[in-house]
Amino acid sequence: MQAMTLAPDVRPLAAETPAAAVRALRASGLRISTPRRLVIEALFAADGPVSAARLVEVLELDESSVYRNLEVLEAHGLVRHLHLGHGPGLYTLAHADDGEYLYCEHCAKVTVVAPGELDPVREQIHKLFGHTPRFTHFAIVGLCDACRVAEREGAPAGQQCDPAAAGRGELHSHSR
Repeated sequence: MQAMTLAPDVRPLAAETPAAAVRALRASGLRISTPRRLVIEALFAADGPVSAARLVEVLELDESSVYRNLEVLEAHGLVRHLHLGHGPGLYTLAHADDGEYLYCEHCAKVTVVAPGELDPVREQIHKLFGHTPRFTHFAIVGLCDACRVAEREGAPAGQQCDPAAAGRGELHSHSR
């Protein structure tokens, strides 16, 4: 029987720039190879969570090297991975105030939500089941308003959503 892998229980390493991240990682004793530096720079340049496959494509690095570096960076708290819908695992920079995610299963729209906004949901689940959920690793999956309306009106799902976002998992920030 294969053991389940567990997410590393490390404090987020908040760095504002790739250079600051490299300094902090070196201070912790980590060697910074050229592929590792490229992965760090690509994560800072990304406008949201990115797949390892996309990093392989953009950086033209060996797939195993990208995965190995992402794993090391996650173990050191710079990176975390998450899952949106049925797609591949995605990687993003870790921060102390990481957002949580809502994912539309029809148009792939991703909404980033401040963790405090989901506290009422967390409290309700805890009250009913004695479990306190986090939505940073796995998104809350459902329908965005546009897809919900389209579905209710019998239109094809995703038709009323931003077509540029469909299938891309475009990020939208949410704040009240």
